[in-house]
Amino acid sequence: MSSFVERLTTADQKGDIEEPPSPLDTLRASPGDHHAEPYSKLGPNTLLASRYVVLCASFAALGGLLFGYDQGVVSVILVEPQFLQRFGRIAGGAPHAGFWKGLLTAAIELGALGGAINMGWIADRYSRKYAIVVGVGVFVVGSALQAGAVDYRMLLIARFAGGLGIGGLSMVAPLYIAEISPPEIRGALLVLEEFSIVTGIVIAFWITYGTQFVASEWAWRLPFLLQIVPGLVLGTGIIFLPFSPRWLASQGRDRESLNSIAKLRMLPPTDTRVQLEWYEIRAEVALQQEISAERHPSLQDGSRSSRIKLELTAWLDCFKPGCWRRTHVGMGIMFFQQFVGINALIYYSPTLFETMGLDHSMQLIMSGVLNITQLVGVSTSIWTMDRFGRRPLLLCGSAAMFASHVVIAGLVGRYSDDWAAHVAASWTAVAFLLIYMVSFGASWGPVPWALPSEIFPSSLRAKGVAISTSINWAANTVIGLITPPLIESTGYGA
Repeated sequence: MSSFVERLTTADQKGDIEEPPSPLDTLRASPGDHHAEPYSKLGPNTLLASRYVVLCASFAALGGLLFGYDQGVVSVILVEPQFLQRFGRIAGGAPHAGFWKGLLTAAIELGALGGAINMGWIADRYSRKYAIVVGVGVFVVGSALQAGAVDYRMLLIARFAGGLGIGGLSMVAPLYIAEISPPEIRGALLVLEEFSIVTGIVIAFWITYGTQFVASEWAWRLPFLLQIVPGLVLGTGIIFLPFSPRWLASQGRDRESLNSIAKLRMLPPTDTRVQLEWYEIRAEVALQQEISAERHPSLQDGSRSSRIKLELTAWLDCFKPGCWRRTHVGMGIMFFQQFVGINALIYYSPTLFETMGLDHSMQLIMSGVLNITQLVGVSTSIWTMDRFGRRPLLLCGSAAMFASHVVIAGLVGRYSDDWAAHVAASWTAVAFLLIYMVSFGASWGPVPWALPSEIFPSSLRAKGVAISTSINWAANTVIGLITPPLIESTGYGA
C-alpha cells in the first residue's frame, strides 16, 4: 500500500498536480481514521443537490430506453396481420412457426451478447462516453435495416445488428452512471437504467398498439423506424457530457479527472470533498496498477504484444482469487434476473393472456397494463435502493414472485380447459401476474443492473460488467428461443 501512496505523493511534489494537497496530507496523517464527508445527506432534496450528475445519468440512461423499446416493440408486431403476411414463416399453422418466432426474438439477444462482451475493451480504451457513441451507431444501422426488411433473413440479420448496439449500451451506460455518481445516490441513479428500459418497453408497446390499425406495412415499419430518433439524440448529446473521472485517472489524466469531478459535483476543484474523492480514485487506480505489475511483471514494457497479452490476462483476472467471487455474483444475479421469467412475459404476454382465456383485444390491452405495473414497481426502487439496500429488495421480491408463479400455474393448470365457466379464476391469475410484475420491477429489475457496476475494482470494472451483462443476454437468448415451443407444449408448465 505504501508504494502507490508514495507515487501519488511524488506526483504532487513534482508539481504535476497544482491544486492544494491539504486533504492528501490529512489522509496520510491518519489513513485509518478518515471518512469522506458525503456531498449530501439522504432525504427529499438529495437528488436536487446533485442535479447536474442526475441530468448526466438520466441522459446516459437513454441507452436503456433503446434497449427496452427494441424489446417491447416485438410483442404486438408478432401478432399483427400486416407483419405475418410479409413474414409468413412465423404465422400460426406454418411449419415450425414456434421455432422461427423464437429465433427472431432471440436474434437481438445473440447480437447483444456479442455487443456486451466487445464493449468492455472499447470502454477501457476509448472511454465510457465514446463507447456509448459506438453502441448508438451500430444500433441506428440495425434499426434502419429492421424498418426496411423485405424478407425473414434480412429481418433476422437486422435484429442481430441492432442487438450488437443494444448489448453494448446495456453494458456501458450503467458503468458510466456508476462512475460519475456520488456514493450516497449511486443506487438511485443506477435505477434509472431499469426505469428507462421499462419506459422504453411501455412506449414501444403503445406505439405498436396504435400503429396496428394502419392497413399497410407501416404498421410495423414505423415503430422500427421511430427508435432511431432517441438513438441519434443519445449519440449526439453524450459527446457533450463529461468523461468518467475514474477512466481519466486510469489513463493518467489526473488534472482532467479532478476537473470532471468538480464539474459533476458543481463545486470548485479546491473543495475538500472533491479533493478527497479525487485522491481516493487516484489511490485505487495506483493500487490496481501496482497489483497488475506484481501479477504480470513481464508484460509491463508497453509493447503492442504486451498490451494485447495484458488485455487478455485482465479478462482472466476476473476469474482468479481476489475477484472471482465478485464475478460469480455479477454473473449469477444477471442469470436469475432472466430465469425468473420476466422477458418471457414481455415478449409473449399476448400469447400468455390467451392461455388465461382473454380475447384478442383484451390480450393486447392487458399486455400494456402489465408493462405499466412493472414501471410502477421500478419507480419505488429509486427511493428503496439506497434506503434498504440491495439484498433485502432481492429477498422480498423473490418471495412475492415465487408466490405469484405458484398461484398462476395452479389456476392455469386447473381451469385452462374451460375459462368461460371460471371467469373469476381467470382474472385472479391476471391479478397475480400484475403482482409479479410490480414485485419484479421493485427488486430483480433494477438491482442486477446496479450491482455489477459497484462490486468490481476500477481496473476490472468494465470487463466485469461486460461479463455479467453478457450472461444476462445469453440467458435472454435461451428464454427467447424456448418460450414459444414451451407454451405450445406445456401450457401452465411455462
